Amino acid sequence: MAMVDTGGIRLHVQRMGPAGDRPPHATVVLVHGLLTDSLASYYFTVAPAFAAAGLDVVMYDLRGHGRSERPHEGYTLDHNIDDLAALLDRLRVTGPLHLVGNSYGGTIAFGYAVRHPERAATLTLVESEPATPAWAAKLGRILRRVVTELAHNEPEATRWIATHRGHNTARLAKGAARLARETTLGRDIPASRVLTEEQIRSVRCPVLGVYGGDSDLVELVPLQQARLAGFRAVVLPGHEHSVLVEAPGAVGGHILELIRAKAGVR
Repeated sequence: MAMVDTGGIRLHVQRMGPAGDRPPHATVVLVHGLLTDSLASYYFTVAPAFAAAGLDVVMYDLRGHGRSERPHEGYTLDHNIDDLAALLDRLRVTGPLHLVGNSYGGTIAFGYAVRHPERAATLTLVESEPATPAWAAKLGRILRRVVTELAHNEPEATRWIATHRGHNTARLAKGAARLARETTLGRDIPASRVLTEEQIRSVRCPVLGVYGGDSDLVELVPLQQARLAGFRAVVLPGHEHSVLVEAPGAVGGHILELIRAKAGVR
């Protein structure tokens, strides 16, 4: 475990690389999702395979999540993009990056690619989308429900979750409730600055979208194909929003295929 002071916040970081003294041939940065997620969703799924494939793997806990510092306020999308940029600077990660984001993490990674197009070699959105007014409205509805039904009624809600979804899910939900209750995250994210159509279309690197076949985000595939010249979608039947942890082999395989194609490595 490593704690990295970015100058504005301390973030928990984990890094994996090829075995032995083999130098990595590229860097992949993994950005996790919101509330119940952490870098563990990568650490126990695709990260080991990426390292074994010769990649330098960088993963971290977002502000307020996992073992990273939890300030009371400062949770807009711009804060999270700033954190990613500062972290890469502190880690002295140079050159083009392969960015992977799950759910809200993909929205962060997309925003970083808009700001730093020269740094984005490829971009993978796992069950994710760019920040648009529709995205902000949807996150607002989700977070209002978290605050009203979970954060303000935690004991009853977590008992129901433990009974119907298991104790581990209940533990994660309890942490999400505390984050929503003790910080301004629930207000900050829906109020975040969103991207213009011009900014979205400015992303020129290869973009891979990975979706569960039963997810509502599949409906966005035609729109992303129209917006992004380098967009390709993979839909995995029988999965919903948790496709990363449910089908890590398939998800990781498609991401490695994209990275290898960009690098000219087979």
